[in-house]
Amino acid sequence: MVEAFAVASGKGGTGKTTSTLALGMALAEEHDVTVVDADTGMANLLFHTGLDDAAVTLHDLLVEGTATDVSEATYERFGLSVVPCGTSLAGFSAADPARLREVVAELARDTDVLLLDSPAALGSKSAVLPVVLADRVVIVVEPTIPALSDGLKVQEYARSYGTETAGVLLNKVRDPAAAVAEQAGRHFGGPVLAEVPDSDVVRAARRAGKPLLAHAPDSEPAARYREAAARLEVRDGDGEAVAARFKSAVVPDTP
Repeated sequence: MVEAFAVASGKGGTGKTTSTLALGMALAEEHDVTVVDADTGMANLLFHTGLDDAAVTLHDLLVEGTATDVSEATYERFGLSVVPCGTSLAGFSAADPARLREVVAELARDTDVLLLDSPAALGSKSAVLPVVLADRVVIVVEPTIPALSDGLKVQEYARSYGTETAGVLLNKVRDPAAAVAEQAGRHFGGPVLAEVPDSDVVRAARRAGKPLLAHAPDSEPAARYREAAARLEVRDGDGEAVAARFKSAVVPDTP
């Protein structure tokens, strides 16, 4: 059983990494979950999981000719298997984004759920590949009309490669968002998974280097993320078949 989700947004600052880890921890109550920081240019998942001193990261796995094994870059944290990405410019420059196919294929053989924390923009092959590799995409947007427009661009690109929309996560909600939620429900190919309120506890978790559900498990935002995870309905998939599909995935052109 394995299904790969890309957690994506149309711009930065939406809380995508926070959302990836929160969904991951919630899903890990019933599934084996692996989280991959696929944002090779602007990685920050390692800071959210206390892995800022990780010796081996995704960058090492994406360099051709190295003997680094995927297991060396996989860390057990907060009930999740976490593959962080480095933050150095040298690591980014040396990495071949196309090799992400082999990394994800290897991880797919031994997990139930793969969550790919994707780059915010769609301006490069390294940015769009996670969306192409995923079975479905979770689109994280703030509750504004321009943000919905950005999210719809992500959905349009994902659909062009056969990636379905698992749902929309409205994040950093400050006021009742019924009107925006109604529009999201009409225009996106999946449901509104949850409306996560803007909260100081989310920022405090980030400063503490912990996922939200570890830092403040009883908070309102944590409850909304659990609600979103419960609505995802993870599908069964054969690990070997999924791995083979990932390996043969076409490296996409940039939009």
